[in-house]
Amino acid sequence: MSMIGPYGARRWRANIAALAMLAFLAASPAQARTTRILVLGDSLTAGYGLAQAEGFQAVMQAALRARGLDVALVDAAVSGDTSAGGRARLDWALADGAEAVFVELGANDGLRGLDPAGTEANLVAILDALAARGVPVLLSGMLAPPNLGADYGAAFRAVFERIGKRPGLLYDPFFLEGVAGDAALNQGDRIHPNPEGVRREVARLLPLMERLVAAANRGA
Repeated sequence: MSMIGPYGARRWRANIAALAMLAFLAASPAQARTTRILVLGDSLTAGYGLAQAEGFQAVMQAALRARGLDVALVDAAVSGDTSAGGRARLDWALADGAEAVFVELGANDGLRGLDPAGTEANLVAILDALAARGVPVLLSGMLAPPNLGADYGAAFRAVFERIGKRPGLLYDPFFLEGVAGDAALNQGDRIHPNPEGVRREVARLLPLMERLVAAANRGA
């Protein structure tokens, strides 16, 4: 004859159910956290001349999510900005936090013919500040306009080549690779990519962005 009465049986079943729920929760993975990637850039990543959904950040975010990555791109791109401007606003751009940063700066330095040494100092300061925070970075480089001459162009290119060798840095030599100079991929100003140009950029940079997300998640 069972020694467990009706009340005891109900309590026993409730305890078993509670234990089963605890075991399920313990075996379940923690809820995924959205990876925030700050985009510190200029008009090329701000989507100048395009609808919001056609801009680099929106298209890249959609591409990453299509790969199953829970990612949010945080807009810190300002049209017309130089490397000095990006350096000056880095702290407040990071105020809400970010697990990784995509840096795309230098185009306006080149367009204005600014001293490459100054561009290098600004970019190094940005990367040093992010390294001190332990934030992984993808840096996308830039080339100077050819009308500024071969010497300036070589000095400008060398800035990114040197910086690109930093240990642990993910590096892309030229943001507009495969897009610059192609009228079919640019807006009427021949500087800013059109929607198809943006799609080309995103497709090319997607593998590096996936590596950036992976680096951010390892550090989480």
